[in-house]
Amino acid sequence: MSKLIAVLLLVAGVIHLLPLVGVLGGERLNALYGIALDEPNLQILMRHRAVLFGLLGALLVAAAFLPALRSAALIGGLISVLAFLLLAWSAPVYNEALRRVVIADWIALACLLPALLLHLRGN
Repeated sequence: MSKLIAVLLLVAGVIHLLPLVGVLGGERLNALYGIALDEPNLQILMRHRAVLFGLLGALLVAAAFLPALRSAALIGGLISVLAFLLLAWSAPVYNEALRRVVIADWIALACLLPALLLHLRGN
């Protein structure tokens, strides 16, 4: 079961690593989220967000190979995914690019929940 947890964490980790390309600048952020991020201060904030997703993704990937990191990675990943899904659910409408992010987060949640259950069982 430890190998299954590792695979589930890798999938969730890769999903969280994808936004890391946003650190490269406004054009990448525009492509990721389908919105014009022309204001420099907003770009700084969104690029920093990309770095944070990279850190969380790296933690999830590392936890796939280092079981001692799994509790922290699972908690961080679940908080991230559930927070975004709740925010998206509470919005009246969002664009196609964000719809793809919502789908990716549902996939991440579908990996993180069974990984958490298996982890708690001690496998």
